[in-house]
Amino acid sequence: MEPPEVRLENSDTVYDFYLEHRQNRLKAWGAYAILGRRYHPRVAYAAGALAGLRAAIRQRRPLLISINHLSENDPYTVAAAAWRSALRPVIGRVRVLAKDELFEEPEQRRKIDMMGGIPVFRGKDHGIRAVNAAGQRMMDICAQRIARGDGVAVFPEGTCNEVDPAQVQPVGSGIGHIAFRAMKLGVEPVLVSMGLSYGPRADPAVQPTKEEAKSASFYFGVPITELPSKPAEIARLVRADLQRALDGAVAAY
Repeated sequence: MEPPEVRLENSDTVYDFYLEHRQNRLKAWGAYAILGRRYHPRVAYAAGALAGLRAAIRQRRPLLISINHLSENDPYTVAAAAWRSALRPVIGRVRVLAKDELFEEPEQRRKIDMMGGIPVFRGKDHGIRAVNAAGQRMMDICAQRIARGDGVAVFPEGTCNEVDPAQVQPVGSGIGHIAFRAMKLGVEPVLVSMGLSYGPRADPAVQPTKEEAKSASFYFGVPITELPSKPAEIARLVRADLQRALDGAVAAY
């Protein structure tokens, strides 16, 4: 199937495509390896987190990966951290939610598809009512991918944090609905929180440069293997667990 144009008006066809799209794992591994060498982030783990993450991967449990969002550089530094962490074995089997505008330019889209991207039509860009049906379909597609054994990585704040890089901003219910719908399909995703810090900044609205991004600090929380039964409860858990991981990333910077 040819990749459809990523437009809100075309969202049904877009998500039909991304339900079946498969990454080229060898190319994904190569790209992640290059980013790992280029950015070389520091990676640390909470007590028991490394063993828990390895166990979940060994048991082939699907991962729901939550990362706080600080800058446009985050997708690159997160990919680098995945290569340099216990996540390396699942590279090529994790889908990454990304705003739809990143799929507009053909060469950039090719790279995002290779890295596992799934487009998200955001209310802040198109209007809440306009994106409702597409958002519901996106969550269903993510749940189905999880049910097939894929991981899904989400920036649950939904946009870059320009308020306080040491505090997780409000988390939308989307990640809770994805997990809830996956559980309705009979699978139990494992929540993995990755705290990300680029260090203290005088103005949180100023994006770190690419050179500053190379000093990224990541901290993995202990994987949570049993999630609440309601989307709102899952979202609250995600925010609290991600804040603990962010505290670890800030302390380790």
